Amino acid sequence: EVKAIYLYILAFGLIVADQATKIAVKLSMTIGENIPVLGDWFNIHFVENEGAAWGFSLGGDWGKLILSLFRIVACVFIFIYIRKLNKQGAPKGVLIAMVLILVGALGNVIDSAFYGLIFSESTPFTTAQLVPWGEGYGTFLHGKVVDMLYFPIIKTENFTFFNAIFNLADSYISVAVIYILLFQRKFFSDKPKAMDN
Repeated sequence: EVKAIYLYILAFGLIVADQATKIAVKLSMTIGENIPVLGDWFNIHFVENEGAAWGFSLGGDWGKLILSLFRIVACVFIFIYIRKLNKQGAPKGVLIAMVLILVGALGNVIDSAFYGLIFSESTPFTTAQLVPWGEGYGTFLHGKVVDMLYFPIIKTENFTFFNAIFNLADSYISVAVIYILLFQRKFFSDKPKAMDN
């Protein structure tokens, strides 16, 4: 069993990194602004979406609200599941992967829950500003998720391979899922039998 404090510290550090990058971009870049980091291969490109992962959007206020509520419920269940796995002696890698998934979901929940309350609108011409609580561009659970990581691996005049723009929270989930599929599939396929013994 991994000491819970270590998992909490990991989760806190990941959330801080995710939020720090989002807030820095939100306060210093305009919508659509692009900063090349490694030539054309890696860019900081600021966009916002209504809350779905990897730059995808759900239309309308109801779609956004439903997505936000779903994420909150999912976070609660994942948190309970991690505690159960830890008590049952799950491998450290499985626990870390589940923490990554939890923090990834939570990172985007924070954006949608609070960014509309504390930031002014980002536009193609102006950067956002911190404003007094409740005087921002949106209401509770209707904030926009900040995305900025852009890796156009193959880019031609008419085609771009891997055109998604995402954030650290999205990448936490992706890394965790890939890790589980590559290295922990046996644990999850054997888990019902292993955990019952």
